[in-house]
This record gives sequence, C-alpha cells and structure tokens, in this order.
Amino acid sequence: MILSCQNISKSFGTDEILKNISFHLEENEKAAIVGINGAGKSTLLKIIMQQESADEGQTVIAKDKTVGYLSQYQDITGHQTIYEETLCARPEITAAETKLRAMEEEMNMRFGPELERLLESYHRISREFEQAGGLSYRSEVTGVLKGLGFTEEEFEKKMEELSGGQKTRVSLGKLLVTKPDILLLDEPTNHLDIESIRWLENYLMNYKGAVLIVSHDRYFLDRIVTKIIEIFQHKGAVYQGNYTDFSKKKAAVREALLKQYYNQQREIKHQEEVIAKLKSFNREKSIKRAESREKMLDKIERLEKPTEEKTDIKLALEPNVLSGNDVLTVDGLSKSYSPVTLFSELHFEIKRGERIALIGNNGTGKTTILKIINGLIRPDCGTVALGSNVHIGYYDQEHQLLHMEKTIFEEIADAYPLMNNTKVRNVLAAFLFTDDDVFKRIGDLSGGERGRVSLAKLMLSDANFLILDEPTNHLDITSKEILEDALRNYEGTVFFVSHDRYFINRVCTRILELTGETLVNYLGDYDYYLEKREHLNEVYLKKEDLTSNTQAAASEQKVNWQAKKAEQARIRKLHNDQKKAEERIAQLEEQIAAIDAECAKPENAVNSAKLGELVKRQEDYKKELENCYERWEELSVELEDCAGR
Repeated sequence: MILSCQNISKSFGTDEILKNISFHLEENEKAAIVGINGAGKSTLLKIIMQQESADEGQTVIAKDKTVGYLSQYQDITGHQTIYEETLCARPEITAAETKLRAMEEEMNMRFGPELERLLESYHRISREFEQAGGLSYRSEVTGVLKGLGFTEEEFEKKMEELSGGQKTRVSLGKLLVTKPDILLLDEPTNHLDIESIRWLENYLMNYKGAVLIVSHDRYFLDRIVTKIIEIFQHKGAVYQGNYTDFSKKKAAVREALLKQYYNQQREIKHQEEVIAKLKSFNREKSIKRAESREKMLDKIERLEKPTEEKTDIKLALEPNVLSGNDVLTVDGLSKSYSPVTLFSELHFEIKRGERIALIGNNGTGKTTILKIINGLIRPDCGTVALGSNVHIGYYDQEHQLLHMEKTIFEEIADAYPLMNNTKVRNVLAAFLFTDDDVFKRIGDLSGGERGRVSLAKLMLSDANFLILDEPTNHLDITSKEILEDALRNYEGTVFFVSHDRYFINRVCTRILELTGETLVNYLGDYDYYLEKREHLNEVYLKKEDLTSNTQAAASEQKVNWQAKKAEQARIRKLHNDQKKAEERIAQLEEQIAAIDAECAKPENAVNSAKLGELVKRQEDYKKELENCYERWEELSVELEDCAGR
C-alpha cells in the first residue's frame, strides 16, 4: 500500500464537504475520484497534499515515496521558454549537466594530480548523471511536450506569453518528467485536444507508479483506471473496475438499497398500524405491548432513501419549426491566417436530424468553421448555404449574449416568460445551478458559469439547428448525461465541436475530422472512427507514395466523399425502384380485380373462349404480381440494411 486515506472529514463553516472518506492505493494502481461539481474531489486532493487540513482522519503515504500534484489552475510566470521551464523540473539533472560541461572546460587547464582528481570527480558525477536518466532527459522532455500538443516552434514561447490552458499543459509536462511514485491529477485532460488525450492515456497506462485522477472525462477513465472512489452526499464508496463498471455496479447497489429502504418502510408502517390498533383497545396489556413495540421501533436504524442528484431532471428540446431536409451545404470553403493555412476546399453537407461531431487537433480551425457558418468570420473563398426554415442556435463560450445586471434566474425567466418557476429551476439545476445559486448576478459569475447559463438558454430556444462549441466544458458527469439524453432525443439537427469522446460516442451519428487542411468523413460514432482510422492508417502507410498522415487523411477524405455520393445515389435508386414496384403492384391488383368483374358478367360466363382468354390474362397478371411482391420485399430489406449502417 502506497497511499491510505483513513476517515477523512472536512467542513467549511456549517457546510459539510467530506464525511469519513476512506480508501487506499497500491503501488502502480490507477484510480479515479468522481462526483458532482462541489462534492469535494479537489478538496480531498489538497488534503492529501497537506494544502488543506482535515477536520478528522489522516492521510498516510508510504515511507520514501514521492508525490506529484497537478491542480486545475496554474499561474507560472517568468521569462523562461516552455522548453526551459519543463527542463527545470529536474534541477539535479540540469545542475549536474552544467557542472559536467564546466569540468570539461576546466580539464584543458589542469595537469598532473589536479587533473587526476578532476577526472575522478568527473567520472563520479557522470555515473550519477547517467543513473538519473540524464542522457535521455532532453529527448524525454521533447517527447512529453509534443505529446501534450506543443509544436517545436512553440517550445521557444515565453511563459509570460501563455494562456492559462497552455500553462496547465506545461505544468503537467513538468510533473510527468519528474516521475513521482504517486501522481495526483486534477482534471488533467482540460485544455488537451483528442490526440493529446490519447497520448496521455497511453503514457499513464504504462506509468510505473500509482495514479489518482479527478476527471469528468468518462472515456479517459474507462481506458486508464481500475478503481473508482465516488464521493456522494459527502460520503465515499469504492468500486473496482473502470467508469463503465462503476456505473453498472452503482445502479445495482442503488436498486438494492432502494429495495431495502422500501422493505423497511413497509415494516415501519406495519408496526405503526399494529401499535395504533393495540392502543385503540384501551387495555393495560395491549398498551404495554404497544409501548414495547414502540421501543423496538425507536431502536431501528432508519435507512435513508437512496437519492441521485438530478435524476428526475429531463431536458426536452422540441423545435417549433421543422427545417427542410437540406440543413447546411458547404462548398469550397478555405481560410488562412498568413502564413498558416487552416483549411482549403472543404465540402460537406448536413441533413435534417443528423448529429455531427467536428473533431481535430487544437489550432486546426474547428471553431473558425463554426464562426464562418454563423457569419462571425468571412472565409477566404467558398460558400455556406442554409436550407429552408433553418434557425440556428449557436453556443460559443467567447460569444455569449447575457445581461450582466440580471440574476441567473431572471436571465432564463425573462427570456422565456411562459415557463413556470419550477421548470426554470429544473433547467438551471441540470446546468449545476441549485438553491440560492440561481440568484447570483451574471456579472459576478466566472467564465465557465456564464458559459453554462448561455448553454441553458440555448437549450430552451426555438432553434432547429444547434451549433455547439465544446458544450460539455464546465459540466459534471451527471449534467453531461442530462445534456446527452436531451440531444439524442432532439428532433432538430446538431453540429458540434468537442474533445469529450464519451459525449461524442453517445450523441453523434457522424464524425468529420479536420486534419491536414481538409475533412475526413466517418459514418459512425467515435468507436467506429477509431476502428476505421486505425485500419486506414494500416492500409495507406504501406503505400510508398504516401509519406505522411496528411496525405492519407486527404486520400481518405476523397474516398469517403465519393463513397458517400455513390451510397446516396444507390439509396435514391432503391427508393425509386421500390416506388415503381408499389405503383406496378397497385396497377396489377386493379387489373386482376377488373378481370374478376369481367368473368362475373353473364355474357362472359357462358362464352368459354372469352372466359379462357380472361383467365389466362389474369394468371399472367398474378405471376407478375407475385414477382413484384418479392422484388418489393428485396428492396425493403436492402433499404433497412442501409438505414442500419
């Protein structure tokens, strides 16, 4: 056991945050702490790091074990570059390297015994330097920084020039190269794009040390951890397995607890009814028996009804106006910010009812595409055309139309005056605003909180085409699930940018990957994208004329575009053939019925030649009709297969 938390309790004033939290970590174990925002996850990490003191309980770290901690917010300043700052994470290596270089110069000026003593010291420090990993340290720093999404050109950026997100990535890089025995990571995937998150997953899975993560990234947790510590209603519970295992087990535990609760409630009600009946007899023996039962009832430890935050909250998104089938057509779209070309000659269409995820590395131009569609940025060339009756609802964390003087409650209630107070509170609760939080002024909120208010407003709008830029940022897991369910049941169209792979998997019907200045189309969810992407890499990287992933991506985009067009043409033909079959079936049925009527006429009934001619013609029609039925069924099966892909 490398880390143990024993009965940790913590309150801030009258607010109880943590109550008797206990768990432990073994060497090399990977675990996660989950819970809603405000549950006390970050507080628990700070208690482990002794940045906060526990009211009760203790944290025990195994002797001589080192701990590294990444908090959510970093404020690194100074004139050092990104590379220099990360390199300084292990000062003993950089100091030894500096000393060795100085000794090498000094050797040129020493002779005899002095040189021998210097050489002896040099060899000793060299051995220590090698044992500490000094020979590979610089390449390791470069690999970590690239893995976290920094290009070599960015290595020379000064720390004072960086955004908060970039500083957090540098802090994470510094932490990883120090390789502590225990890693404590608070939301490590914030500010990382999908490629960087995948790199971090692989790094942590192979990390020779224990890792304790606080994260709302369910896909990330599924890939890495083997234990979940849930903080729920101030208490802790430990589940073995990844996040998906935890979800299933928690549901089963909650169902069992609910059953126990209702069984106990029935027993309590039964005892109360018996007690009341005994007392009603008004006999001394009966009253004593009643009192005896009351004492037993008082001794019962009452079970609390298991509750789940926001489980009853549902967001129903229903556009008032149905758009046309063609929602968006983008043709030849290009955009550059000299000397960088973001993308060129993009072509794609969005149909009604689709839920499309736009993915790609940071800086490839995903948000720029959304802003071009919304008319906030002009493209260098190309066209963007909306279909008939399309009404856009746009969520962009940098472009929020909120009234700073209003409270959160007023912002929603004033925008939707027909909505009752309960509905307003339910919607706000889905976006983490509960109790007195709803009366905070918009002007007093953080950027993340304002983003959540904007998202809440958008979800209630009359839009039938939702364009969302990172909608799950600042949401906890429960709120993400509420939003996912709402979008999955939404009858409109959704186009969104997100790095949340679990969210993408649950919501999207198609993925567009922006890579190598072009788009690659994947007709499925994130798991399908991963499967297809790896397969395409295997295929295209074997070809001698393809020397980069960019070329492979461009070829795949072309192949996908042509395949999609061919598939759409095939489906249209199937529909047309089926329609023709239906029309022919109707004609044949009418003709067969007409012949029946002809045969029933008295003049034909006695005319054997005429009757024979009619019967033969009817038999021919019936054979053709049978063939039409079979053809229609074949076409139906093919169309069902197309719909199921």
